[in-house]
Amino acid sequence: MAEITVQVEFSGGMELLFQNVRKHTVVLPSQKPNSSDPATLQELIFYLRDYVMTDKKDLFVHKETVRPGILVLINDVDWELCNELEYVLKDKDEVVFISTLHGG
Repeated sequence: MAEITVQVEFSGGMELLFQNVRKHTVVLPSQKPNSSDPATLQELIFYLRDYVMTDKKDLFVHKETVRPGILVLINDVDWELCNELEYVLKDKDEVVFISTLHGG
């Protein structure tokens, strides 16, 4: 099965949930599990939750999507303009997660 490589970055405090590392290179299957459908942003989010996060997974994912207050950019474009969770991942995509919630 073919694979895709996605560059992932966390900012605005999100990196604290991911071993305090801002940038990750993630290699995923190019298709959804048990399907011929292409991998989407939702598969990337689940992969990050299940294999990259160390704890406090509820601070990143709520139900089937990212929590409110997290801005998602796909190749520097707001994910709301890219079909959100259904965005089909491509090799060398760059996905950024930015927390807009800050204490103070």
